[in-house]
Amino acid sequence: MILNIETGRDNPMLRKKSEIVHEITKKTLRFIKDMEKTMLKSKGVGLAAPQVGVHERIVLITLDDKKILPLINPKIITVSENTTISEEGCLSLPGEWGKVRRPIEATVQFLTTKGQKMVMKFCDFEAIELQHEIDHLDGILFVDYLDDDDINLDNVSGQKEVEKI
Repeated sequence: MILNIETGRDNPMLRKKSEIVHEITKKTLRFIKDMEKTMLKSKGVGLAAPQVGVHERIVLITLDDKKILPLINPKIITVSENTTISEEGCLSLPGEWGKVRRPIEATVQFLTTKGQKMVMKFCDFEAIELQHEIDHLDGILFVDYLDDDDINLDNVSGQKEVEKI
């Protein structure tokens, strides 16, 4: 099922901190599949549960090999001192773009859909994407890192050729 994506900077659904998933049930797995369908239909490369109105610590990211990785209860353990600035957009803030500085590497602990505890190191775009999605779990949007003059708005026709995180 395609889920409704919550939008707007001041949307309370996007500003609330998400709860830990205590048990991975069939309902959880069905929800993750619905998130994946929604993300793909919306042409996003990542999606966090609050973006579809659910305050559970679940995110999806697209890996470099185009596979979608669901992460349950993701927690950033370490980040690199090296940072990069990249342009970010968001399915929940259509038409808004801005340059955000983030660490270029992030090591994350999470549960798989089978309940296995994993620790993985993500680099480059995957690290940036993951940090963006985990921010959603804490009610943080990429525009929170920007000054008003750092925000770019799409032209009316929406011909922006940058992937939305």
